Amino acid sequence: MTAGIYVLVRFVVIFLDIILIAMLARAILSWFMMGDGTSPIMNLLYVVTEPLIVPVRMLCDRFGWFRGVPLDMSFFITTMILSLINVLLTGLSPV
Repeated sequence: MTAGIYVLVRFVVIFLDIILIAMLARAILSWFMMGDGTSPIMNLLYVVTEPLIVPVRMLCDRFGWFRGVPLDMSFFITTMILSLINVLLTGLSPV
């Protein structure tokens, strides 16, 4: 693997790690945050993670998948897709 491709793959893996940590923080904080929803931390987490979740949410709504499920399955599916991409890219790059 050339050095340029290695650097690009490592950058994407680190970016995905940061996004996955933000998604985990968003999930955990959503259990404990109360009030009017104006927390700066939650706002930051929504700004970072929501653009990745919206396409999956729109796809699920369009086909009627998971209707009536009390959990946000689009969040779960997005997390699984990003984790899978992260694992595949990590397997490509030598440590």
